Amino acid sequence: MAREVRLSTPLRCEDVVDLNIGDVVYLSGIVYTARDLAHIRIMDYLREGKSPPEDFRGAALFHAGPVVRRKGDMWEVVGVGPTTSMRMEPFSETVLGRLGVKAIIGKGGMGENTLNALKRYCGVYLLSPPGCSVILSKAVRRVLRVHWLDLGIPEAIWVLEVELLGPLIVAMDSHGNSIFREVRERALTTLSRILRE
Repeated sequence: MAREVRLSTPLRCEDVVDLNIGDVVYLSGIVYTARDLAHIRIMDYLREGKSPPEDFRGAALFHAGPVVRRKGDMWEVVGVGPTTSMRMEPFSETVLGRLGVKAIIGKGGMGENTLNALKRYCGVYLLSPPGCSVILSKAVRRVLRVHWLDLGIPEAIWVLEVELLGPLIVAMDSHGNSIFREVRERALTTLSRILRE
């Protein structure tokens, strides 16, 4: 039975192992955004023996490029919606294992490498509803920091303080379960039944 869960970052393994696919999560605390170019630069930093600009242990990493505007000397998030997470699949092992991220937030499916890394490192993949960026931005209380603006506003790492960001659906849990696999298996079973009939 799916539950509604409220969690605060940084996340602990105890928070994550209690989640199962289908659960609905609302996150408060700090969330980091990172898209393709930020992931690539993080990998470059690690290869060069440099530390990324933030400590991601226990973090929630949102595959998103926020729409922002200047308000005096501050930034305001106007919209923040998920981008397709499968593009970040090659980085999952490092993000979860080496950086210590506990929750990946994004859109669409991720593959077996991510599923295995979530199980190995006690992580969870949360689906964010697409097309709701303005609604999701209402959960952003303030922008704390931004890194690597030279990559462009969408590709920079934004450090956001959020309150009840969600609803986020647990799509892959730390027990090796995947909504995508379940839906595929159910669809194939239904198709097989239809073809038999």
